[in-house]
Amino acid sequence: MAFDAQPTIGSATGIGEYARELERALRELPGMDVVPLSAPGLDPWRFDRRAYWDQVLLPIAAARSHATILHCTSGTMPAFSKLPIVLTLHDAAWLRVQGHTRFYARAYFGALMKRLAERAREIVTVSAFSAREILELHPGLDERRVHVIPLGVADEFARLQIGSGDEATILAVGTVEARKNLEVVIRALPSLPGVRAISVGPSTPYRDACAAIARELGVEDRLEFRGYVGRSALLDLYATSTVLAMPSRYEGFGLPLAQACCAGLPAIAARGSSLDEIAGESVPRIDADDVSAWSEALARVFADPERARSAAAAERAAAIERFSWRRAASATAEIYRIAST
Repeated sequence: MAFDAQPTIGSATGIGEYARELERALRELPGMDVVPLSAPGLDPWRFDRRAYWDQVLLPIAAARSHATILHCTSGTMPAFSKLPIVLTLHDAAWLRVQGHTRFYARAYFGALMKRLAERAREIVTVSAFSAREILELHPGLDERRVHVIPLGVADEFARLQIGSGDEATILAVGTVEARKNLEVVIRALPSLPGVRAISVGPSTPYRDACAAIARELGVEDRLEFRGYVGRSALLDLYATSTVLAMPSRYEGFGLPLAQACCAGLPAIAARGSSLDEIAGESVPRIDADDVSAWSEALARVFADPERARSAAAAERAAAIERFSWRRAASATAEIYRIAST
């Protein structure tokens, strides 16, 4: 099985984590022969490099791999492939909420991939919400070809000791882009004296807008942009933060929320998209743009962080069982079997 591992190159985000952890878990399955394909010299964050990989290098490498199936892991696929393709579509964001991005990116990741996706032998997605989105946007697609396989969470999160930090800290994890809605956390800071917010993830121009809001509100000294961080630093942030905030307007899955649930870190999430599926009972769900409600929910956590940690800890075992990479790999291997028949 040829496996597109290009998303693991460089500053891997949630999709990179998916590719890395799924490949590792697939290798642990008996009888599974995985051939990872990547070009370490190509930056997957550059549009031209990404398209060159998808449309030229990937199909050539797959044809030379002697594999019988190609798994495209990041929502894009070659227009021409000698191998049948299993395509993972994590969400429909490029067709739903990325209207502010450059036209060529929308044309490639949105319009072109919408057409190409219908050629895939089987489609994997990561939540029931994303499956509904995909089927709505592809009305001719047979729903039996769309399979929901939730992501797993790396074992290191399950071993974390939460609450080791000395400061009152809000953690926000994910690419700093408009749909992630970091500004809601920033607008809540004036009502939370002494509380800091740490944003982790690659930047887009939206970061500048967030920084401007922080300056306008006089909280720029309590907002820190860390950019992309490695696994060790990320784990440390989960261990030392007081609460994870995920005010996203649109998520296909919401891996940081699943990670928080497995770590036992208190979390607050926006209502809607896939986050209602991921959140445990202890996670308050709030309208994404209701700053007052976010301020109140965050204040409750900081008023009694021990109580919030106890509630999160009570659901930790169930989250660890649910968000298993081994389970995801086994389900994905079954899709390979279906695609090859």
